[in-house]
Amino acid sequence: MTEAHESTSEQLQVVVFTIEGKTLGVDILKVQEILRMVEVTPFPRMPDFALGAINLRGRIVPVINLRRKLGLPDRPPGPKTCNLLVRSGEQVIGFLVDEVSEVLDIPAAFIESPDQGPAWMRSSLFSGLGKLPGRLLVIINPDRLLSPQEESLLTRDVAASLLPE
Repeated sequence: MTEAHESTSEQLQVVVFTIEGKTLGVDILKVQEILRMVEVTPFPRMPDFALGAINLRGRIVPVINLRRKLGLPDRPPGPKTCNLLVRSGEQVIGFLVDEVSEVLDIPAAFIESPDQGPAWMRSSLFSGLGKLPGRLLVIINPDRLLSPQEESLLTRDVAASLLPE
């Protein structure tokens, strides 16, 4: 958990979503908006986990298949599939997720840093683990989900594909 959350409040608000039956979350301060499934335009030379891009009110937003990025099996979009638009670094990226289910307020005392746990749960992809009654909620850190090279590649290639040759 970041210092900012600890100093400004005793709770973290998390947008909860599912992928392949796994419940994950992201800090609500990183979420720009949630969109129903829209057509994604594929582009050449994008990483294999990238689906393409969408036009969000005139802004080109790359969309990634979070399943692929996390090493989970692909499956076609379902009726509750949506794009979770999050800020990652300096840009907005769409995460294709199976379903967004709720917003939870998690007390700071119930959030554990992955660095404090055993080696198997340490990952730079996570910003914390919410210890909820009967379950753990893995909180993804969108700033660490993509490497700087991947983030640059998504931004550069989407923009380059739009230029006339």
